[in-house]
Amino acid sequence: MWVVAGAPGAGKSTVAELLLRRLEPVPALLDKDTLFSGFVAEVLAAHGRSYGEREGAWYDEHVKAHEYGGMTAAAAQIRASGCPVMPVAPFTGQIRDPGRWRAWVGELGGDPVRLVWVASDGATLRARIGGRGRSRDTGKIDGFDAFVARVRPDEPPPVEHIAIDNRLGAAPLSDQVAALAGAV
Repeated sequence: MWVVAGAPGAGKSTVAELLLRRLEPVPALLDKDTLFSGFVAEVLAAHGRSYGEREGAWYDEHVKAHEYGGMTAAAAQIRASGCPVMPVAPFTGQIRDPGRWRAWVGELGGDPVRLVWVASDGATLRARIGGRGRSRDTGKIDGFDAFVARVRPDEPPPVEHIAIDNRLGAAPLSDQVAALAGAV
């Protein structure tokens, strides 16, 4: 199992796509945005919440817990049938707490689980999130400093991980992912 995690806007989907091209057998991709974007929009609308509210306490409790729960159950089910899997999402809570990480690895079906953390920073996130022009990012942009403080895009997780640097000026992602895939 490969978990691709990092701050929203860090480049997780791009890293996952590059990694998928190099892995044999190719894991089943479970991207949070692909799986839950429409569902999340409906939940937010049904509760009178802003379409751009994709972070914060209410979202974590009423939406993210279910997104991640669904992804975890699906990943474990896919893995149990012998297929490798690659969940892609921020997974901030899971990767920032060693105890929670160990428990989550168990829920995913146990080791081996490789965490690929996509490193970024505030300046890069502002450029990437602002540049993609998605209405679902308005909450992040409106409260940008609080968002960056919450997701800590340049603070490595305290669990075993492989870092991919996607800050402005970093080596090309394709080169970093090629090196990662070659080392595994």
